[in-house]
Amino acid sequence: MENILNWIIWFPIIGMVAIAFIPREKDNLIKITAAVATGLQLLLTLVLWQNYDAGNGGMQFTVRGEWIPSFNISYILGVDGLSLPMAILTALLCFIGIFVSWNINKAVKGYFALFLLLDTGIMGVFLSMDFFLFYIFWEVMLLPMYFLIGMWGGPQREYAAIKFFLYTLFGSVLMLVGILGLYFTCGNTFDIQVLKQVAPEALQGVTWWGMSAIKVIWVLLFIGFAIKVPVFPFHTWLPLAHVEAPTAISVLLAGILLKLGVYGILRINYGLMPDGVYWFSGALAFLGLINVVWGGLCALAQTDLKKLVAYSSVNHMGYSLIGMAAVIAAGEANGYNLKAAQAGLGGAVFQMFNHGTISAMLFILVGVIYDRAHHREIEGFGGLAAQMPIYTGICAMVFFAGLGLPGFSGFISEAMCFIGAFPIYKGIVIASTIGILLNAAYFLWAFQRIFFGKLNEKYTDLPEINNRELFTVVPLLIITLFFGIYPAPYLDIISSTMDVIINHVVTMATISGM
Repeated sequence: MENILNWIIWFPIIGMVAIAFIPREKDNLIKITAAVATGLQLLLTLVLWQNYDAGNGGMQFTVRGEWIPSFNISYILGVDGLSLPMAILTALLCFIGIFVSWNINKAVKGYFALFLLLDTGIMGVFLSMDFFLFYIFWEVMLLPMYFLIGMWGGPQREYAAIKFFLYTLFGSVLMLVGILGLYFTCGNTFDIQVLKQVAPEALQGVTWWGMSAIKVIWVLLFIGFAIKVPVFPFHTWLPLAHVEAPTAISVLLAGILLKLGVYGILRINYGLMPDGVYWFSGALAFLGLINVVWGGLCALAQTDLKKLVAYSSVNHMGYSLIGMAAVIAAGEANGYNLKAAQAGLGGAVFQMFNHGTISAMLFILVGVIYDRAHHREIEGFGGLAAQMPIYTGICAMVFFAGLGLPGFSGFISEAMCFIGAFPIYKGIVIASTIGILLNAAYFLWAFQRIFFGKLNEKYTDLPEINNRELFTVVPLLIITLFFGIYPAPYLDIISSTMDVIINHVVTMATISGM
């Protein structure tokens, strides 16, 4: 078990190397190899889950080795209640993504090699506990995503890929400045666990350009992560990237990559600069409100089904931001309301996972209909319920999950975010409930136009959803229903780590006089 994290990260690279030796004309063998690599990775994450001690909120299964000792850079991996669910989700969606990509017939060898490299980059971010290593994996994600959109995407793929690249690179540059600031201010170390103990005190009283270094670094890192979430106004790259990306890449983009931003804020900003959490929490809650309302309004205005789902991601990630802001409820100024902080932060992390499964299903289902009709215009369909009843039934459940209907996991996480934030940000929570109405409006509007009414004569012979496509959707739907009815297994995994984060933020901020 001591090297299980290494195997989880590097299995896709082993698969990529194996693909390199397969002749390019053997498409099926390439796809099977990619499926085996991601399948073994998924199996290892489940083994990790089985052996994880949920009562211990600290790092477990730690791997540590020297890498560049002259600069105090180490190879450090670890997993806790924050990263474990994300690692499982990553492995699951990458495995499913291989089967979503089964119809890819252009440069198959290059596509699946890049797909596996992307998998490694994402998993590396979630498991890295050295900030330099974290940054390396963060950048590794950028290149395969650029090529996967730019080469296998839609008509505007080059523009979408360049826009994605520039936005992400801008965030990465700001993140690098923040990393260097922490490194030189906090004893020349990149070890996140060491920085967590040292940084709050080392940064006290330090000023840059007449401003608090804590605030400067907090904002630099926040913008870098906010672009990934994406937080308004850094969200404009997302709809275009989703629309032009192949279906499987949209699944990974919405299901996992957006979560990296929230994960980074919680792991880095909350862990290393807890003072800044108190200073920024109001702005974070307000930005969450803007995401909820603006994302919902933009989704309501779309005629392209894939773009509607893309804007729904902006909307749903806003709930996570609101929940994250609730962490300060546990402080003295807010009456030591630990339950509110636990509900808010737990809801934010749960929402990350739930949105990952729900958005993945939505994009898969959009891909199913696009493969048949070769367009995504909502008004161009009509009456598909009679033609594709099984597909219609699944879409109905997934759309209801997307709008946060009770019985589905999204309802639990959104409710927890509201419960946690309400004692502190009553006005923001009340206003953000508008997002629930907007969710219902754009999902039901789209559903009615696509599946009911007069059948479009062009689509009288559309084939029903097939077994391969069902295999990619049904497991995610089962997970969504299970956690919607019984969320305890997930909440048990994260609760101890959430308590550690809350205690760290409140304790360190109290010491600093916040």
